[in-house]
Amino acid sequence: MGQLGRMHPTAHDFKSNARAALADRQLQEALAGLPGGLVAQRAAARDRLPEFESLRDYGRDLRNHTLAHLDLYLERYEQAVIQAGGHVHWAQSGDEACAAILRICQDADAKLVTKGKSMVSEEIGLNARLEAAGLEVVETDLGEYILQIRKETPSHIIAPAIHLTQAQVEADFRRQHTRFPKDRRLVEPAELVDEARQILREKFINADVGITGANFLIAETGSSIIVTNEGNGDLTQSLAKVHIVITSIDKVVPTLDDAAALLRLLARSATGQEITSYTTFSTGPRRDGDPDGPEAYHVILLDNGRTELLGSEFREVLRCIRCGACMNHCPVYNAVGGHAYGWVYPGPIGAVLNPGFIGTKEAGSLPNASTFCGRCESVCPMRIPLPKLMRHWREREFVQGETPFVTRMALKSWAILARRPWAYHALSKVLSRAMKLAGSGKAAFTWLPFAGGWTGGRDFPVPPGRTFQEIWAAREKKSTRQERAN
Repeated sequence: MGQLGRMHPTAHDFKSNARAALADRQLQEALAGLPGGLVAQRAAARDRLPEFESLRDYGRDLRNHTLAHLDLYLERYEQAVIQAGGHVHWAQSGDEACAAILRICQDADAKLVTKGKSMVSEEIGLNARLEAAGLEVVETDLGEYILQIRKETPSHIIAPAIHLTQAQVEADFRRQHTRFPKDRRLVEPAELVDEARQILREKFINADVGITGANFLIAETGSSIIVTNEGNGDLTQSLAKVHIVITSIDKVVPTLDDAAALLRLLARSATGQEITSYTTFSTGPRRDGDPDGPEAYHVILLDNGRTELLGSEFREVLRCIRCGACMNHCPVYNAVGGHAYGWVYPGPIGAVLNPGFIGTKEAGSLPNASTFCGRCESVCPMRIPLPKLMRHWREREFVQGETPFVTRMALKSWAILARRPWAYHALSKVLSRAMKLAGSGKAAFTWLPFAGGWTGGRDFPVPPGRTFQEIWAAREKKSTRQERAN
C-alpha cells in the first residue's frame, strides 16, 4: 500500500478547487450530514456541562501561560521523558523529523511500521519518506486506512474520510481486499469495520515500529496522550518493539490536572462525547514487570515554523487543540469540504495555519475564503479569535503586494470614495436608481456584471431606488412632522 507523500499545495487554486467541490455530487452528499451530526452532538454535550464556558476560559488562559513559558515546559518535559527511559529528538524542519524517524526505524531493522492518526505526519510527508526507504507503512485509524488505499489525504482533522460516502468505501474495500469472497455482504458499517479489523490485526501483530501523534504532552510526567475511538492507537504503540511519537512543540501542558481539564473540552468539542472511548497515556518504554509495551520510546518534537508564529501576531493560533469544531461549524467548509483548501489543515484553522507554514503566496486565498460570520470563534474551545487572525493575514498579503490586482484596485477605489462622503452618497444615489430602473418588474437580479460570484449562488434583490440614508432621512422627517402635529 502506498500513500501520497508531503501534500503538494494547491491552496493557490482555492477558487477552482471550490468550484469543483460544489459540483461534486458525492462530496455534497457526504458533507450534508455535518450539521445534524458533529454540530448537533457538540451542542448537546455543551448543554450537559454547566461549567463548559468557564472551562473554555480556563483552557485559553492555560494555553496562553504555557506558550508564554514554552521553553521552560519543553525542557521540563524532555527531562521527564529521559528519566522515564525515553529519548527526545528535536527537529527544526520536516526533513529533520523524517530523517530522525527513518534512522530510528533503520536502527531497529524495521520492515513494517504501523501508524496512528497524525496530522503532523501529514505535514511533513512522513509516509512517503519511509516508503521510499523500503518500509511498509500502514495507517491504522479506519478513516486514514481508507484514504491510504485510495491514495488520498485527509479532508478533516478528526474525521479524515468525512468526504466519502459509504458506497465509495464499499467499492474501495471490494477493489483492495481481494482475499475475501466476492459475494460477501458489505452493506452495514459494522461489516466494513469488521473487514478492516481483520486486515489490520495482522499488521499490529507483525509491526516492528509503531508511530503515533500526541494530543498533549505533559511536562510534569513526560507522558504523551492520544485520544481515539477505535483503540488502534493503543495497539500501535504497545505491540511494536519501538514506539515513536511525532508531534509539535506547542502540544505541551504543565501538569496532569491541566491535561485532564483540556480533555474535558476536547472530546465534547470534537465529537460531542464526554470522553473518547480510549484516552491513552504513554510514559517511556516497558518497565520490568509490565505485561506489554515497547522496548524503546522516542519522541520527535517538531518546530517547522511554530516558533515564528509564536513571536508574531498569530501567536494565539498555537492554542489550538485540534478538535475540528471550527470547520464543523464553518459555512465555507460545509460547502466545499477540506480538500478544496489545498493543504494539510482545512477550514478556519487552516486559513490561519497554512499561510504561516507555506506562505501567503501559496495560501493567501484561504484567509479570504471566509464570510467572517464568527461561528468558528464562538465554538472554539480555546477561544482562538480566528476571524481576527484571518484579517491579519489579509493585511499582510496587502502590504506585501500579493493581493490580486483587481482586488487592490477595488479597495483603492473604495478608499477614495470613503474619504469623500459627498462623492460616495452621489454615486450611491445614481447606482440605486439605475439598478431600480434596470430591474423594473423584477423582485431580484439573477445575473449582474462583475457580480457573478454572488448571483451564481443566490439572487440579488432589486434596490428600492433610494439609498438607506435617503430612506432614513425621509422617516426622520415624517417622525418630526408627526411630533409637531401632536
